[in-house]
Amino acid sequence: MGSPRRPTYASPARRQAAAGTPSAEPDTISASKSAPDAPSTPGPKKGKNPGPGPSRGKTPPASDNVLVFPEPPAKRRKRHLLVAAGTVLGLVAALLAIAIFSPVLAVGTISVTGTKLVTTDQVRAALEPLKGKPLPQVNDDEVRRMLEPLVQIKSVSTKARPPSELVVQVLERVPVALVKQAEQYQLVDVDGVVLGTTADPASVALPVIDGGAGTIGKDLFQATAQVLGALPPDVLSKLSNASAQSVDAVELKLVDGQTIIWGNAGEKELKAKVLAALLKVPADPKNPVRVYDVSAPRHPVTR
Repeated sequence: MGSPRRPTYASPARRQAAAGTPSAEPDTISASKSAPDAPSTPGPKKGKNPGPGPSRGKTPPASDNVLVFPEPPAKRRKRHLLVAAGTVLGLVAALLAIAIFSPVLAVGTISVTGTKLVTTDQVRAALEPLKGKPLPQVNDDEVRRMLEPLVQIKSVSTKARPPSELVVQVLERVPVALVKQAEQYQLVDVDGVVLGTTADPASVALPVIDGGAGTIGKDLFQATAQVLGALPPDVLSKLSNASAQSVDAVELKLVDGQTIIWGNAGEKELKAKVLAALLKVPADPKNPVRVYDVSAPRHPVTR
């Protein structure tokens, strides 16, 4: 049968005191409980200095806690696109600089189209200073200024044909009447600009303005010229002369002797269409038409 006495335990200090040996430690037993450390790689062997390391319980540096994520695909694509766009723009700028300033694309040949009142040689002679200039540097305004002395030219457009050809398209003013001056007849347009002269009015299918701009006055001349400018070429070629007693009383004469009462310059496009239609009506030998009155174009009268 076992002894009823419970075993007793003494701390090392008490045992030393009982043996008569003094102890520096207090007669206290203390214990503490802490969470086990996370698994780690095996430490150094016993008896060796493990060397300096992070102290237990200290917070690791902030950089050790930052997770580096890969760059999003969209951002990477955007960066690549920007780099590619910059490269393309650089190449385009270089090519433009070469095209604008390179003598390889200099004007060597000038082709001219659309001339009737002036000759192509006149146009080429006026544009001679452009030869040797790079094609991209030539523009319509510059060509127009150089052709201003040729009053027959109303407007101009240009087109470059590399490597060295400049094509010039000319739009000339349209003569609408002849004005007698001394022994010559001047060809004039609707603005009264003199485009040329002729000694034989029969050689030009244009009406003669009676008196001319100097005799009938500027206002009457412009009113008559505007009326003539509104007529289609086939009708204009049938006229013999034009006159005006006032700006509201413009009259035209056909080569067959018939009279056209036009009135003022208002609604000239409509009047021109009505007159063209009336002239296409077959003539009646029994009732020949002597007068075409289109001064009120919506209610024309023939008599």
